[in-house]
Amino acid sequence: MASKKAAAPVGPYTPAVRAGDWVIVSGQLGISDGALVPGGVAGQTAQAVENLKARLAEHGLTVHDIAKTLCFLTDMDTFATFNEAYVAGFGGARPARSTIGVAALPFGGAVEIEAWAYKPQSAVKQAEAKPAVKKSSVKKSATKKSATKKKSTGATSRKARR
Repeated sequence: MASKKAAAPVGPYTPAVRAGDWVIVSGQLGISDGALVPGGVAGQTAQAVENLKARLAEHGLTVHDIAKTLCFLTDMDTFATFNEAYVAGFGGARPARSTIGVAALPFGGAVEIEAWAYKPQSAVKQAEAKPAVKKSSVKKSATKKSATKKKSTGATSRKARR
């Protein structure tokens, strides 16, 4: 799965860890190339979401696998701006979320987003091992099932009449 390279961690921690069927992504700031991105809360939120997506992609997941996010804002008066950028970044994904006001964040960030994503390891392994299915074989399979179903329905109807 191709994706942008995730931002380097800004401290002595692991950016994402698989724990059984869960992938926990450490808080992501609005950092790119080692510096906060311009654009205030909107810009930092958009970049934090992109960084989060990159961390998830490293483990074969997307934002649709996220069950819960924990978001931190240094100014709760910016919540509406944050929320707008968050929704834009997450598209149709709507994980459970908590948003907390904090006094400060590392590197002077205004936003930080942590995520807990759920994807059974067996599903990840199956997706990696699954060969591509050709459309023609899918159609043949569906046609065979349909013909079999018609035959069995007819046989059942004849038995019922006897």
